Amino acid sequence: MADSARSADEGLTFPEGGDGRRSTSAAGRAIFADSIRRVDPIIAARIEHTSDWRGGYIGPLRDIVRAAAMRAEDAVTISTDGLDSAHRRFVFGRNGEHLPLWQAMEQFDQPRFGSVTVQGIIPPESELTLPYSGRRLFGSDLGRQIDKWVSNGIAEPGFAEALTLVLDNPDWLDLRDVDIAILGAGAEMGPTRSLLRWGARVHAIDLPRPDLWQRLIATTRSTAGSLRIPIALDPSGAPPFVLDGMVHPDDDATVASKAGADLLRQTPELSAWLREIEQPFVLGTYAYADGAAHVLLSMAGDALATRLLAQRDDITLAYLATPTDVFMVPLDAVEESRRRWDARGLSGLLQSPLRLVKQFEPNYRETFINEAGIEFGINDSLVPQQGPNYALAKRLQRWRALVARADGTPVSLNLAPATRTQSVVKNRALAAAYAGAGRFGVEVFEPATSTTLMAALLVHDLRNPAAAANPSTPLANPMDLFAQAANHGGLWRTPYAPRSVLSIAALLGMFESRA
Repeated sequence: MADSARSADEGLTFPEGGDGRRSTSAAGRAIFADSIRRVDPIIAARIEHTSDWRGGYIGPLRDIVRAAAMRAEDAVTISTDGLDSAHRRFVFGRNGEHLPLWQAMEQFDQPRFGSVTVQGIIPPESELTLPYSGRRLFGSDLGRQIDKWVSNGIAEPGFAEALTLVLDNPDWLDLRDVDIAILGAGAEMGPTRSLLRWGARVHAIDLPRPDLWQRLIATTRSTAGSLRIPIALDPSGAPPFVLDGMVHPDDDATVASKAGADLLRQTPELSAWLREIEQPFVLGTYAYADGAAHVLLSMAGDALATRLLAQRDDITLAYLATPTDVFMVPLDAVEESRRRWDARGLSGLLQSPLRLVKQFEPNYRETFINEAGIEFGINDSLVPQQGPNYALAKRLQRWRALVARADGTPVSLNLAPATRTQSVVKNRALAAAYAGAGRFGVEVFEPATSTTLMAALLVHDLRNPAAAANPSTPLANPMDLFAQAANHGGLWRTPYAPRSVLSIAALLGMFESRA
């Protein structure tokens, strides 16, 4: 979703520091420090004095989540201040000038895109089915597998409750009444294909790459849904070819050749395009890129969300959380992890000497009790190989989810399991660790399984008025939004602190991949 050829001075970009350089580490460190300053200035000072942010970000991020868990209002304060800091810092380049992001969103918010709508030709699927381990599960088989994931500690009970409701209410899957704008429509972890199969009207944003759009259009033709596609207007304001309502299949290649938009360079204009949606709609942020570009994509998505929420009161937000982050987790998960730790038997004795070198450490050394008297644990599954930019990109989305929900906006933010995406597979260390994760009670999912499950949870959040996504549903702490239906792949309930077995899992994974 990010164009590697984009000029560093054009579109959304990191701020310059005092030395004239655009340092991603300096920006990230400052944003996290600002987020916690009002709640705990000591943590903020420690962050500001962390010279090697890439090597030292993990501890502070864990401390920020712990602070947010102690008082419900602090979770929102931290989120608000983190977002405010980010929006103050990031800038937008256009015509040789750099403007504050908010100013660029106002100044350049003008229609620059026409639309073509591609319509599918088959009825919507009327039953939830799931590709899993070479089979397609449905009905009672799918229900049993969902229950098995919960009993094996792969997902939380609320995950099964939500999906069981979808299974019991198959009419929920008829999404012909749903409009959803998808940032990163071609993203590997996006819900585009499932939503189209269920009949949704998808307003798709992704880069102008003909092969990508040919795939999306071909997918749409074989579903019940429709795909609204942005087509850049020429300088005179005219479309590059005649737009005549629904496009004949013979024209699909022409449409693909003209389709798409750059979320980072054309952010303000995309706000105008999205505002043309007449019905209430979901704004789903699924765009991904490696490194610092991921932060920029999250900021672009947040700039769109901020502008649209200021102009309309009929928006729902949707995101996916990553399991390789820090979370406040329920005591039940902590106790199950500790039971598994105590049940290791002989293997535990063999592992004990390795704890001297930070191997095979328990997942939860301590628990905490917040202001409401609720005991909880902190799961720290941050992976150093992913780095602080990845952590910031995902934290921006979590912050927006909490702030928007507190302001009365429905928000679907579900925790997706570790998944064998292309970004993981191409990282040899992560790929090996994922291959060996099963030895430690962690299940890694295939993309088709993860995306279908997460799309079904989104349906639940849209259809069930009692879902945590509904801001009228009471939560003890706003961060319970992330936990209630979490599929963490086992990271919350494994006996081992995830980083303490990462290298061992990678070693085992390398041997297994060669076998």
